Amino acid sequence: MTVRKIITYPQDEKALRKKSQPVRVVNRYVKNLITNLKDTLAEHPEGIGLAAPQINVHSRVIVVRLGSRQDSTEDAGPPTALVNPEIIESKDLKKDFDGCLSFPGLFADTMRPHYLRVTGLDEWGKPFDRVFEEFDAVLIRHEIDHLEGILFIDLVNNVDDFYRLKEGKDGKMVRVPVSLSEK
Repeated sequence: MTVRKIITYPQDEKALRKKSQPVRVVNRYVKNLITNLKDTLAEHPEGIGLAAPQINVHSRVIVVRLGSRQDSTEDAGPPTALVNPEIIESKDLKKDFDGCLSFPGLFADTMRPHYLRVTGLDEWGKPFDRVFEEFDAVLIRHEIDHLEGILFIDLVNNVDDFYRLKEGKDGKMVRVPVSLSEK
């Protein structure tokens, strides 16, 4: 198992904003990178996606756990790697939950497409052309944004839209606005 450190904002902002380079061939290096991403994501059960730039590698590789709901990681499937993912079609823009392992505990609602058609390579180097819908599309878009150096905070129009989650009196998670001292 090879777990890598997830870099965080603001101390690693320069690395998080760096654009990633396309993968030329799925070779041993890329397969090791995919294993690193999967192992690192497995160590963070609160996460459902991880892009190579988040472990300070600037190659166009993401790993996602599809099938999750926006309020839970319980139903998420096993990690799936996408190499050189490219959005061919994007539509059905809606406001939805957004968070990031590079911003521990910080969340916001952002506008993201709920329908994506994406092409690229799978972890074995085979081409794919696939449609992702609903929260899977939100997740894929978030991770592809990382490859471009775009962070979810860039999509938040009002600082009052940021929040943290905490357990309420009834045991359910509730949103708590981020205080001015945290912004």
